[in-house]
Amino acid sequence: MKVLVINGPNLNLLGIREEDVYGSKSLKDIENNLKNIANKSNIDINFFQSNAEHELINCIHDAYTDVVDVIIFNPAGYTHTSVALRDALLAVKIPFYEVHISDIDSREDFRRKSFFSDISRKVISGYGTEGYVMALEDAIKNK
Repeated sequence: MKVLVINGPNLNLLGIREEDVYGSKSLKDIENNLKNIANKSNIDINFFQSNAEHELINCIHDAYTDVVDVIIFNPAGYTHTSVALRDALLAVKIPFYEVHISDIDSREDFRRKSFFSDISRKVISGYGTEGYVMALEDAIKNK
């Protein structure tokens, strides 16, 4: 099984940005934890992060060519704005999990609308960085 974890804008700053909202773990910490879980289950896992929408779109397109089985996606701020990312995910038809560290439904009004929730396999929001683990474990269970 091949899993791709994609992280959107500003997630490269995890561990130093708004720790009261996002916690103290860095993106590298999250990746290392997921690698350990994947290795125990003989899962091929790769990671990509970008602050640029077009790079995220290209990564999703490449996932199709690379025959990725599942995407774990934290679109970050693009959750509420990017029809283009939604269209890319619809185009490649790869099942994906929408992950958010914070509970987007309990934050500002504009964060409550996601362009991805209705097309994702599952939305995991508000469980901190454990949400990534929950998504990976669900993907492994349902492979």
